[in-house]
Amino acid sequence: MGNVASAMSMSLDGFVTGPNVGRKYPLGEGGEILHDWLGPTATSADRAVLQEMVDGAGAILMGRRSYDICVGEGGWGDGGPAGDVPCFVLTHEPPAEAPKVFTFVTDGIESAVKQAKAVAGDGTVGVHGATAAQQALAAGLLDEIHVHLVPVLLGNGVRLFDLLGGAPVNLNRNRVIEAGSGVTHLRFEVVR
Repeated sequence: MGNVASAMSMSLDGFVTGPNVGRKYPLGEGGEILHDWLGPTATSADRAVLQEMVDGAGAILMGRRSYDICVGEGGWGDGGPAGDVPCFVLTHEPPAEAPKVFTFVTDGIESAVKQAKAVAGDGTVGVHGATAAQQALAAGLLDEIHVHLVPVLLGNGVRLFDLLGGAPVNLNRNRVIEAGSGVTHLRFEVVR
């Protein structure tokens, strides 16, 4: 069975979005700079990291806020963040209607990870969004953390590691790729 990994672009001061995240600004105001490495300035190293994530994706796990902000016209359309890859959304209240790629999970992170892993098979369950990643990490269900460190200080927004609480989380760094775009791609294994 595959692993559970969070992969996010992050500013040097720890933000994965700018402030005022919403439908108008899915990455917050000024947060789009975090994904510049995915566009025309991408180097071959950036493209290889992205392709590796795309090729390995078996399922996506996300929170309801990410879903509400990005689903439909002007966002992801009828797919999720990785197109037709099955998505599991943590929520207290499922919507009345949703694109077929989405499954809504109302009984917590453990159930969501179990369902996503069953669908992903040998593929990776990609955890999308800071809150979902924090919940998976706190529950001991996150295997890897991939950080695409962008050389910018956003100063405000949503932090990836804001609400961990509890004991320190030990990590083993198992990859560093310094792309010519200025982005440093880091991969860590969560030590259990």
